[in-house]
Order: sequence, then structure tokens, then C-alpha cells
Amino acid sequence: MAETDQQVVTVIGQGYVGLPLAEAISDTGAKVYGFEISPDRVEALNSGVSHVDDLSDDDLHKMLSNGYEASSSPECISKADFVVICVPTPLDEGGGPDLRAVEAATRTIADYLKPGATVILESTTYPGTTEDVVLPILEGGGNLHGRDFFLAFSPERVDPGSLHYGIKNTPKLVGGLTAVATEKAVSFYESFVDTVVPLSGAKEAETAKLLENTYRHVNIALVNEMARFCHDLGIDIWEVIRGAATKPFGFQKFTPGPGVGGHCIPIDPNYLSFQVKKTLGYQFRFVELAQEVNNSMPQYVGGRIADLLNDEGKALNGSKVLLLGVTYKPNIADQRESPAVPVANVLRDKKAKVLFHDPLVEEWRLESGNLRCVPDLDEALGEADVVVLLQDHAAYDVEQLISKSKLFFDTRGAAAGLAGAHTL
Repeated sequence: MAETDQQVVTVIGQGYVGLPLAEAISDTGAKVYGFEISPDRVEALNSGVSHVDDLSDDDLHKMLSNGYEASSSPECISKADFVVICVPTPLDEGGGPDLRAVEAATRTIADYLKPGATVILESTTYPGTTEDVVLPILEGGGNLHGRDFFLAFSPERVDPGSLHYGIKNTPKLVGGLTAVATEKAVSFYESFVDTVVPLSGAKEAETAKLLENTYRHVNIALVNEMARFCHDLGIDIWEVIRGAATKPFGFQKFTPGPGVGGHCIPIDPNYLSFQVKKTLGYQFRFVELAQEVNNSMPQYVGGRIADLLNDEGKALNGSKVLLLGVTYKPNIADQRESPAVPVANVLRDKKAKVLFHDPLVEEWRLESGNLRCVPDLDEALGEADVVVLLQDHAAYDVEQLISKSKLFFDTRGAAAGLAGAHTL
């Protein structure tokens, strides 16, 4: 391919979604720019230092050799045939969608948009965002959709830390504002994704993403509530789930835990609930009930820890509680929305002395002050009044942990069936 014919792609945002996407695109021979507003991150990326679990420094060096370039200059947008928005979409203080990053990225794109370019939003959001928020900003400078640019939505489906699914083998949904916009976006993704699924429009693609995560949110809440009453009834929830999971049809296994974490489950269903209430005036009751159950789990875990200590004649106040695993998912360093944080807050509110260990985290970010990982795990296990497994990293030998602990409480089912452990 001649250099003048080389496709140019700019990915806005180089985090857990944008950087792996940029890697996949760079493997096709396209010229890829990773636009980042942080000069420090740009410098690190161009030096071959990755901040994302799923990409090693070696992976990043390969991207750089393929022509990948991180940049904080919006000039890279003016060169792009495709611009993909992969910026955070958190909740605001009132629990509604915070689209400031999407809006800021779109305004920058509007100022530098190459004629004929296709813009694709991947950031998870509520139905209608692509058409009602992104489109007016892009057209605000006099550009016209269908003539000067094309716009589509394609939800990210990144599973951080997965050994089985990546960008290439995870089916990609695409919904454009017009059939031509869909066609252009589909053609783009087909160059590096095995299966691309066109939908009838952007709203359908936006809602499909929210349905996926609402499904998980609701089913996690179901097993979390079952775990609580099974404990009260003297029923082993982990045996119940093991038994039910043998059914080859009509059942999918979900497991309880200390809460829900990551960007998707604690946040995405709220986008759908917000839009239903705002537009239609009534509640999405399943989401709100699931949120209530899942948000109550850190408090429940704190209560179970207090009960276990009480059975040993100890008060939670003043006891040393060692928390194991503070990331939101096993075997990755990502701390986003980790349920370990509210668990720690509950324990600290009760005057417990909270310590932590995580093989992937040196410093744990907490509102009440950051904690450093204990330097000697074996020593910390022996000194703790209770050890609590919050995340079952593969590096942990659970049987060894139990044998070295005075009191061991497992919230993940890793110790199910093992003597000497208490489970959720």
C-alpha cells in the first residue's frame, strides 16, 4: 500500500479501551494516532511504557514500530479518516451520566474534522447520546452529516485480563445514524475484528450495550441476595451454585461477592435507568433494586466480619483486618469502582485497623488516605485478627492462606469446601 493510500485512524483516549483498540488497528497497517490530553501519558506511551494491564511494554514497542504515535496535539485528528472516541463516561455526583469528556472530545473533533471522515463513539452512554449530543456538536461548525462526515456508535466490549477474548475475536456491534454511516463503520471494524454485527441504528447499539451489563447487574444481585438468606438458613450457597451450574440449558452461572466493580456493572445500568426516568417518567425497577442489593454488600460483608470476630470474643473496634485483593477483578491491577473500597470504609468507620495485600497493587487509593501493601504477607497473616479474601488472584494459594490465618473469611468462593474457612 502506498503511503498516500494508508488509512489514518485517531483514537481519542488511550486508557483501558482506547489503547487496546489502537493496538488492534495498528496491526492492520493503518497509521494510528492515540490522542491524549495528558502530556505525561503521551510521553510514557511514546517511550514504550504501558499503563494498561492487557498491554505489555513489548506490545507497545511493537505498536510503535508499526507507526503508532501518541499525541496531545489535536492536529492528528485533521489527518484521520476514522476518529474513534474512547473516553470515560462516569456518573456525576447526582448519579446521572457525566458526559463532559465525550462533549469535550467531540468539540475538539469538530474543530479539526477531516472532510469525509467517519466518527465513531465507543464510550458507553444512554440511548440517544450519539444523535442528540454528539451530532449537534459536530454539525455546530457548519459541517453536515452525510455530506461532510459520518457518525456511528459501536460499544466497547473490552474484558480486562481475559485470556480468551480480545478485540479481534469479540463480536462488534455497529449502529450508524444512516445506512451509509453504518456501512462505513462496519467496513472499518471488519479490517481487524472477526465478526461485525450491524444494527438498525445508533440507539439500538447504545441500548444493546446497556442490556448486556444490566443483565449481569441483575443476576449478580440475585445471587448476592440468595447468599444472604442461604447463610441465615444454614445453606451453602456455593454448593447450590455448583449444583445449578451443571444444568446444560436455561441457566448461566453467576457468583456472589462483596459488591460489584469496574466501569461497567456499577455504572452502565444507571445510564439506562436515568434515560427511562428522564424520557418516560417512570422507573426501571429491576435496575434500581439490583443497585440497592449490590450496594448493600460491603455493609453486609462488614457485618459478617464483625460477627466472626464476636464469635471469637473480639470486637471489630481495634481488631486488625487484613484484606486480600483490592482490585475489581482477579489478576489485573485495575482498581476502578472496586468493592474493596466501600468494604474498607465500613471497617474503618467501625474503628478496625485495616491492612491490605495485593500482588498487583503497591498503593491502594482510599478517600481517607492511601495504604501501602503489607511488605511481608506471611507476617501479616499471622498478626491479623481476621483475614478477608476480597479478590481471588491466581497468585494466592488459598489453602496456605487459611493455614496461616487465625480467622479466614472468603467472599469469592475460593475456599468453598475447605476446612478452617468461613465463606460468604
